Amino acid sequence: MAADVDAATLKARLSDGSEIAVLDTREYGQYGMGHLFFAVPLPYSRFELGLPLLVPNPAVRVLLYDDGDGDGVAARAAARAEELGYSQVHVLKGGAGAWRQAGYTLYAGVNVPSKTFGELVEHERHTPRVTAPALQAMREAGENFVIVDGRPFAEYHKMNIPGGICCPNGELALRIRDIVPDPATPIVVNCAGRTRSIIGAQLLIDFGVPNPVYALENGTQGWTLAGLKLEHGASRRYSGQIHARDAAGLAARARALAERRGVGYVAPGVAHGWLADKSRTTYFLDVRTDEEVAASGLPGFGRAPGGQLIQATDQWVGVKGARLVLVDEELVRAPVVAGWLRQLGHETYVLAGGIAAAGAYSWRRRGPPNLQPLSLDPLRPIAPTELAEALKSETVQVIDLRASMAFRNGHIPQAKWSIRPRVAAAVAPETAIVLVSEEPPVAALAARDLAEAGHADVRLLAGGQGAWCAAGLPVVATPELPADADCIDFLFFTHGRHDGNHEAARQYLAWETGLVGQLDAQERGVFRVAGG
Repeated sequence: MAADVDAATLKARLSDGSEIAVLDTREYGQYGMGHLFFAVPLPYSRFELGLPLLVPNPAVRVLLYDDGDGDGVAARAAARAEELGYSQVHVLKGGAGAWRQAGYTLYAGVNVPSKTFGELVEHERHTPRVTAPALQAMREAGENFVIVDGRPFAEYHKMNIPGGICCPNGELALRIRDIVPDPATPIVVNCAGRTRSIIGAQLLIDFGVPNPVYALENGTQGWTLAGLKLEHGASRRYSGQIHARDAAGLAARARALAERRGVGYVAPGVAHGWLADKSRTTYFLDVRTDEEVAASGLPGFGRAPGGQLIQATDQWVGVKGARLVLVDEELVRAPVVAGWLRQLGHETYVLAGGIAAAGAYSWRRRGPPNLQPLSLDPLRPIAPTELAEALKSETVQVIDLRASMAFRNGHIPQAKWSIRPRVAAAVAPETAIVLVSEEPPVAALAARDLAEAGHADVRLLAGGQGAWCAAGLPVVATPELPADADCIDFLFFTHGRHDGNHEAARQYLAWETGLVGQLDAQERGVFRVAGG
């Protein structure tokens, strides 16, 4: 049984030099309203699915917490972790509330360490920037410059600064000369807010690009706040053509930069041996594009596009103090990204020889013998037409497990929205239950909790809501149901800032710029913002 740990003890453990995974078991919206600085979100709704990926070593210390309001979510998650074979599981006594009462800060928002780091980089490196009105004035004056959008293509395609070219930050060092061949042409890097604009611009400067480089202050949000219009549906992006002779020179520059940042190069044989090291946690991450990894990925390496890995490290790395091993093909992107992760406080290595050298080994992670595979029995399916007939006779209860905002937009008329932490309390006793979900494993986890609460007859709508709609069956929208207070999976804090809500954008930017001021010495101490 998991042991309780008080806030002061956890605070001390966060800087004792040993690995620790601090996991917030609340849902996404709850986490975003206030969480520990070093906490990684792993909602109970999908806890067993995400735990082995975020915490691959079952011997590591695991600390779970919830709101501390008596709902017992962290304790339930702890029991699930122990079932899977995790041997050092603890629960924060009193949860997030006790952390605050002990005088420690709870941070709003998501990806907080990465965003805080971006603000520190701008403050300490004095990253050059240009405001939206100044950039528009440059455009109107006919000045020659190139706008590079450092976000993934899907974000860029949704909305971008007019004329911008998509090149995610992780690709910049490799692709920038293809995009901007003239070394005299100024480059402006933007994102949707601040972090990727700052990191992208500073990345180019540190890599030694001779062009004048600027971050667009406040990104697309700053652009709209200045009364300027965004472009939608653009498809401009880098060509992807890199000559071998260029790649060799770029790799040499990338290695020199990485080594200045304290990044090590590890031989494939040594790194492969780390797979069996029970005393440490090691993450193996492929920082190439999704398309490249899909075509030639190595089983055992996580798909982690470099720019997003810097921006949202906690989506891949759940253990504080772990080792990270990065791989690419040409040894340009991995070293550059590793340099930033090193500054973020992570022990980071580049796999020497890249993909070509790694191919001589099998990187499939064999789970330690005490890590039990997750066993989920598939739920019995029910066809949409069969469910429609059952609803006429009122013999079943429909529970919709999809995102609360998706439920609001359209759902089966008789359905009730719920989520795993609350699903057992949402159903009537002695009633057959049909779950609606686009992810059968998520539904299977909820069904486990229902079964333990005494509900044996649980089925899954075959094909989910899409199949129901395809069958021409009725759908209703309820824009205010579930109520905001019940939408624990949705973060209202960031809602609307990209949809013309200027006040939401101002609040978000104020939150981002205010992160550094909330740090205590322990939190600030993990970062190593390097000079040129």
